[in-house]
Amino acid sequence: MATSTAQEVSKVRVAELIKREEDRFRSARPRSHELWNEAREVLPRGVPSSFQDAAPQPVFVDHGQGSRVWDADGNEYVDFHNGFGVMVVGHAHPKIVEVVSKQVARGSHFAQPVEDAIVVAKELSRRFKQPQWRFTNSGTESTLDAVRIARGFTGRERLLKIEASYHGHHDALMVSVEPPPDQMGPADAPASIPQSEGIPAAVVELTSVIPFNDLAAAEKAFAKHPGEIAAVIVEPAMMNVGIVLPDQGYLAGLRDLAHKHGALLIFDEVKTGVTIAPGGATERFGVVPDLVALAKAIGGGLPCGAVGGRADVMAVIEQKRVAQMGTFNGNPLTTAASRATLLEVLTPTAYAHFDALAETLQGGLDAVIAEHSLPFHVTTLAARGCVTYRRQRVRNYRDYLEIDKSLAYLSWLYQCNRGVLMAPGAEENWTLSVQHSVEDVQRYVDNFAEMARDLRA
Repeated sequence: MATSTAQEVSKVRVAELIKREEDRFRSARPRSHELWNEAREVLPRGVPSSFQDAAPQPVFVDHGQGSRVWDADGNEYVDFHNGFGVMVVGHAHPKIVEVVSKQVARGSHFAQPVEDAIVVAKELSRRFKQPQWRFTNSGTESTLDAVRIARGFTGRERLLKIEASYHGHHDALMVSVEPPPDQMGPADAPASIPQSEGIPAAVVELTSVIPFNDLAAAEKAFAKHPGEIAAVIVEPAMMNVGIVLPDQGYLAGLRDLAHKHGALLIFDEVKTGVTIAPGGATERFGVVPDLVALAKAIGGGLPCGAVGGRADVMAVIEQKRVAQMGTFNGNPLTTAASRATLLEVLTPTAYAHFDALAETLQGGLDAVIAEHSLPFHVTTLAARGCVTYRRQRVRNYRDYLEIDKSLAYLSWLYQCNRGVLMAPGAEENWTLSVQHSVEDVQRYVDNFAEMARDLRA
């Protein structure tokens, strides 16, 4: 943890190191560069998803095994990216390979119910304390369905979301995901800013924005729009700006406010679900929402998603008031992988392993930060964690904006150049897997220590 004696880092030194590390990065990845140039002929910006468009160039991956991945140039990495939080089972986990291979041989898609869907739904119900479930194929679909269900149940249209939370790329929630400082409005009543062109203004107008960890601002929003708000959707721990933890009592207070005003509380647990506890943030923070959206880690590496909720809320589907559908929902491959993931891989032993790895990271990184008097701090939550390049705790997006993102980029380069693949982006957020070892996470600590020494040189 950063101490009161921590000294600021030279911006000039950071820029020098970035230049050096970018040169090293490019020289070690000529094949990735060739593939990127070829890809740009047929893929906008040379990538299948804009999240993969990262400086100085994308890393094209060839294969993965266990805790490791290898890129197109043959470089080996300990994988701290893990597919943006998907691969908590690790790559090519024997149990996942076994069940998916067996299911492919028996048929990969029917668009009819399969028994595994029942088993998975029961396990999700046990973990997340929600009695009714429907399946989707992504986090975007899960939050989209959660919002539609909430609107159908309440008969209202307005949504309340947190400034800088990302809930998927559907129009209703692609609002104020990363608003420019000159457009974001007052801290206690942020403006609703579309994240992209192509989103109708009428849709944006129906999404109001509040800061994280501010119940007074939430109350103000409800007062401004009496009887209009269908739901508040929130990441229980924000994970698109590093990791921002909820204040004590914040989540329960938000639920109470929503219910007071006739609205529902939706947890977006796409990133926290089954990664920070068996029952995700619902379990870790002890607050059960009205609806929960899941995806990523529940599928063992296959495209997946689920939305769960109270019986009376989910009854809008039972009564055919709200449409929830999809050709691949609950498909046999995904449900087979999900069943194995939840029942055979993400066991109590797995979570004890995550906690042990997190302790190694926290202790090692804290020691480096203290030794070099760096104004940084570390947050770990089982399989998830990050270094935040700021002395003080981050409570919301406005705090996050005070961070020098060049430090996060420098850290990404250092790790990548020394055999640890991180997710691209300034948030510096890692995901561990059940197949990671103490030696794997120590590599991250050692690389961070080298960067710290170079920053102070």
